[in-house]
Amino acid sequence: MRSWTRTTVKPRACAYAALLLLAIAACSNNDHSSMPASSTGSTTAAPARGKLIQSPVQRVGSYSPSELLALLAGSALGKTLLQLAYTPMCTIDVYHLEYDTVDPLGNLTPASGALMVPSGAASCQGGRPVLLYAHATQTNRAYDISALAASGNDEGLLMAAVFAAEGYIVVAPNYVGYDISTLGYHPYLVAQQQSADMIDALAAGRSALPTADAASTTDGGKLFVTGYSQGGYVAMATLRAMQAAQMPVTAAAPMSGPYALSAYVDAVFEGEVSLSAPENLIMLAAGYQNIYKNLYSVTTDVFNPAYATGIGSLLPSDTAVSTLESQGKIPGALFSATPPAPAYAAMTPATVPQNLAPAFALGFGPDYLVTNAYRLAYLQDAAAAPDGGFPGVTDRLPPANPKNGLRVDLKTNDLRTFEPTGPVLLCAGSSDPTVFYLNTQLMVDYWTANAAAAHLTVLDIDSPVAANDPYASLKNGFVAAKALVIAGAVAGGATDGGVLQVLEDYHATLVPPFCLSAAKAFFDALT
Repeated sequence: MRSWTRTTVKPRACAYAALLLLAIAACSNNDHSSMPASSTGSTTAAPARGKLIQSPVQRVGSYSPSELLALLAGSALGKTLLQLAYTPMCTIDVYHLEYDTVDPLGNLTPASGALMVPSGAASCQGGRPVLLYAHATQTNRAYDISALAASGNDEGLLMAAVFAAEGYIVVAPNYVGYDISTLGYHPYLVAQQQSADMIDALAAGRSALPTADAASTTDGGKLFVTGYSQGGYVAMATLRAMQAAQMPVTAAAPMSGPYALSAYVDAVFEGEVSLSAPENLIMLAAGYQNIYKNLYSVTTDVFNPAYATGIGSLLPSDTAVSTLESQGKIPGALFSATPPAPAYAAMTPATVPQNLAPAFALGFGPDYLVTNAYRLAYLQDAAAAPDGGFPGVTDRLPPANPKNGLRVDLKTNDLRTFEPTGPVLLCAGSSDPTVFYLNTQLMVDYWTANAAAAHLTVLDIDSPVAANDPYASLKNGFVAAKALVIAGAVAGGATDGGVLQVLEDYHATLVPPFCLSAAKAFFDALT
């Protein structure tokens, strides 16, 4: 579930989607000074879930509409954005939340995140909707979504420009394992723990309102939950947890998330290796081993001995993934190019679906992460206890009785038995080589079969435009954006017609602005 900040951002067609994408790129390289609030009068609260550790919260930045426009004008992409009639409506005050949540063992632990509060114009004050946002995969241990001027914080900038500057109060946790967290690992794709973190961040953010800097901006009572990639998964897990606790949610828009974890990882082991798979599996294994303790006795039970030492604490890291790769700590491939047994040659790598085959092939090589012995054991378990949604479709549910430790944990955290009771938008792209569309499709199939379809809106941003299609402009914009990527790749000397460049950009930079545009419109209609 690669973060959408790791590939070069290019200008797109379709004005609003271009606005979103350019807003990310334009803000990411600025030197706007922060405006911290005085620490005088701060207090230390007694530990409790969702309670602020520091109160009042620390303001770390303030951006008026003119200042935001000035920031945008400070880069080439920002200048392009200003030609698209983008005008921020509200002043934004950004706060660094520090609050107590729980770790996977139920112990209280500190966490942090961002609170973004609009003010200024009359339409930015009063009771405002709250947006609870879950961010995508981050490998940077120091990641702080409230640090808008920091390199690599495109999502924080996006939330500020597109939601906070349009009148939404934004709450966005960093998750435990990041920033001030004292937990030595990140509970990656652990539904119960990550949803608790989100709910506690929301409680902390709401308790900080109204802030002294925006005393007229209050919680209007409407709550929207969204997130992308890993954050799409976390958003859906959070919706499930809040619904079970009878906490009101106005609407949700999980985007391009790995909801059907069992089917998704089975597909990876069966040769459909996703982009960024090595780093994602390292983080997944670290979390599951720390929590469930059933993946291995020693790291070499799973990992190539060349990479096994210290791998349980490798990510997230203060060192960039590219540097870890150059240091020989992370390989380029997930699996050996040699099949684990002759029967698996056809899936080493998989060649179907054909349009994703070039991406799958990148997951195999002489320098690999997972041993053939472990891959074989996983595949044998998948054959003995098949998932109901992959490779064949039966009941579309996770496997009934897996024995492999990783598959047991994936089943525990699979979201396919959840049914929403309120409005939900699912948005993704059907040719995504990083988080496969089967995740979205299996959720849609389950909800349709269980009478939850009435609450569901589905957008495959990469599907053909239909008659009277409400998403026609976004879909046409997506086509145009892909064409720009192809043209740029060909102009740069690509000999494959830009195929690999589109695959590389697809999840990280092509899909996000269009899905978020759809989510914003979906929420606006309910405010």
